[in-house]
Amino acid sequence: MTELTKTLELKLVDPNAHKRRKLRETREAYQHALQDAFDARCTTQTEANDVVVNYDLSGYAKNALKKYVPQLTTTYNADELHDNHPVRFTNEGLRLDHKPENAIEWYVKIPHHEDYHLWIPAQPNPEQRGWLEALNAGDATMGESRLFERDGTWYLHVTATRNVEERSEASADERTAIGVDIGEASLVTVCHRDDHGSPTAPKLWADEGKTVRQLRKTYFTATRRLQTRGSEHIPESFGEDVWNQIDDLFHRVTREVVEYAESVENPVLVLEDLTYMRESMDYGEYMNRRLHGWGFAKLHAQIRYKAVERGIPVETVNPRNTSRECHACGEVGYRPKQATFTCTNDACWMGEYQADVNGAINIADRYLSGESHSREDTDGDDSAEDGGRLTAPQDTQADAETQQETLGTYAS
Repeated sequence: MTELTKTLELKLVDPNAHKRRKLRETREAYQHALQDAFDARCTTQTEANDVVVNYDLSGYAKNALKKYVPQLTTTYNADELHDNHPVRFTNEGLRLDHKPENAIEWYVKIPHHEDYHLWIPAQPNPEQRGWLEALNAGDATMGESRLFERDGTWYLHVTATRNVEERSEASADERTAIGVDIGEASLVTVCHRDDHGSPTAPKLWADEGKTVRQLRKTYFTATRRLQTRGSEHIPESFGEDVWNQIDDLFHRVTREVVEYAESVENPVLVLEDLTYMRESMDYGEYMNRRLHGWGFAKLHAQIRYKAVERGIPVETVNPRNTSRECHACGEVGYRPKQATFTCTNDACWMGEYQADVNGAINIADRYLSGESHSREDTDGDDSAEDGGRLTAPQDTQADAETQQETLGTYAS
């Protein structure tokens, strides 16, 4: 049994003028309270409470703020806030109601202030219906929720957690380890060893990596040109369009990674552990680019939760030197080109090898050698930037899951 956390998206259906006004009032009061508590550099819930208590917000929004602001000022040491943060509510603040006999089946109760709530019909992602039904039946637990507006439409994101059974009862020794390398030459590369120990069936998403690089280059080139002309900000719609294209590509690739795993008998997907990357950022420029420039955390999270939903176990390993070691002899080599690994051991048969496939095999081998450990999905523990309206296709550890949660109507 594995605990899985997922963000459910509901689109609020045609709230009338009165309810739209109330939603805007809630958002404005929340953003003022957030800004004031942030400007006051509140580092504890008590300090944040002294600020937000004066605002006309529900206790659920105030309690969410009291937890969120100290995260921003201490854990993440944020210098400024993104515009248009969504309104956060603690898990007690939201209620769902299911009316299967109605054309619109789902309704949500959204807190406005202490004694006033708004019931609004909501349209969920149809692929997430089972999750909503589990919440409604008490088979899943509700976490924090976020309310935000995009292009004139209001959305609500709800964090839900449930237990998912693994399909296979195979032991660790019986599993086929599939190494997952997230890189630059290839956006994602997967490979595993066959029964004889030989690397087999590698799959590379190299074209997708090229597409992401081109989209990012387009965005940053346009940004520089505007700054040269004296414009401080690129239009938000342009940034969102670029990120939506990248986001759609990420979701397609991660689905295909899980489909690859399903084609293998008793699979286990092996990823590089983000904890080591965050705590030991001394791997040099290459590793920094992988974590901060390539949406590593976002791809990592999407693969993990999609695999767990399909009953495929996920393990993680220490990423140190997985891109630099030869999978055949273990010698540290080098990469004369981004896509090429060269072994420096004259006695090794390998010589040159596809660099991303070499990395994927090393990742799988670390599981086979017993160096791995389980990492349950923790997407509900949101980062400080979650919910900020993004204007650039960037993917730091702090905002990776934000982009998943705030962009793309039916992202997952």
